[in-house]
Amino acid sequence: MNENAENLDLIHIAECRMQRAVSLLDGIKRGVYNFLREPKRSITVRFPVQMDDGSVRIFTGYRVVHNRVLGPGKGGIRYHPEVNLQEVQFLAALMTWKCALIDIPFGGAKGGVVCDTKALSTDELRRITRRFITELGDDIGPHTDIPAPDLYTDEHTMAWVYDTYDVMHPGRNNRPVVTGKPLELGGSLGRHTATGRGVLDATEYFLQHGGVKGLHGLAGARVAIQGFGNVGATAARLFQQAGARIVAISDSQGGIYNEGGLDVDAIEAYKKAHGSVVGLPESLTITNADLLALDCDILIPAALGNQIRRDNAAQIKARLVVEAANGPVTPDADIILSHKGIVVLPDILANVGGVTVSYFEWVQNVENEQWPLAQVNRKLRQKIQQALAKVMGRWHELEQQRQAAETGAGTDRPVDMRSAALMVAIERLAKVTLERGIWP
Repeated sequence: MNENAENLDLIHIAECRMQRAVSLLDGIKRGVYNFLREPKRSITVRFPVQMDDGSVRIFTGYRVVHNRVLGPGKGGIRYHPEVNLQEVQFLAALMTWKCALIDIPFGGAKGGVVCDTKALSTDELRRITRRFITELGDDIGPHTDIPAPDLYTDEHTMAWVYDTYDVMHPGRNNRPVVTGKPLELGGSLGRHTATGRGVLDATEYFLQHGGVKGLHGLAGARVAIQGFGNVGATAARLFQQAGARIVAISDSQGGIYNEGGLDVDAIEAYKKAHGSVVGLPESLTITNADLLALDCDILIPAALGNQIRRDNAAQIKARLVVEAANGPVTPDADIILSHKGIVVLPDILANVGGVTVSYFEWVQNVENEQWPLAQVNRKLRQKIQQALAKVMGRWHELEQQRQAAETGAGTDRPVDMRSAALMVAIERLAKVTLERGIWP
């Protein structure tokens, strides 16, 4: 192993980011800091499932609640062959910060099942889901821990979650136990596009309020998007509608580039017909690594984590990086980009649209209502703008302090949006923790 290699361990990354933020805070109690670091509850279950061929396989599932100071746990369930407890704990912590920043009464949670959805039938996935929820039992609930869709799960998966829980708890309004459901089962309008729309709302507000010098809006901005799943495709369409020029898009097989701009409708049709964006007429085929290094105004990593690292951060030429994925920029890369004057709009602000509209769905379910799409989108935009205003205010304060400090440790402090956002979230959670008191 290369001793100089960057440490990409998820727990190390989470700890590094939290320590940077806490180093800028005054007076946080050590005990409260330690409380906010550790997950409240981690569950591992192993369960048998009968497969279509009559054989029985054992699956492993996880559910982590990181924090419940603000309210019940909230977070998705992902199905992936490489999901593990450490990843789920990392993502649960991210959800804690997101909920605190966007000011919704939830704590962070996350779940996962180790499986390859591409190698499983619909019937097998349904049986896996039902058995997993049965194993969790009362560890989930409308006022304790509320799942949602995530990687390789969708509204159909959430319908199975709801139905299983409802059968186990008859005679109640159980719709709020899970969000991201089909509309017919109490899902919210706007939920499917919420994360991508939140990316747009956050970016527009950030630019309109001076987040990047010389870039005051999306009109004419050159945008490159890594990833063309639900979030990347939604963001591409909305950014194009807002006047941006989409110059590059990629998926797992590679990317396409056209300096004059790509048509999102044509890309979606081509991908549906051919299984990839690669090969779209009148585009240049590039790699995902090429896409990250393009000369553009806005780079949106919307695929996997740890895409911009110590070994490639110096090649980034974008003026603004918007984290539509969870954790695409590593701590070492954060420092490099900061020194280059490249601003990162962090995941805990940029991709909060999903959990925000999940909260709206939960409220609608509790009240047995369904809001119009315009109302959902308006409320989402308001939440994101309020959160950004608070974080940008703290960010500017940090920058002024850095400029005023001629010597000492102050000049070495990271002045970035991620640290400012984490400071706001940690302060809010620490304050509520102390206000509630330590009991007994």
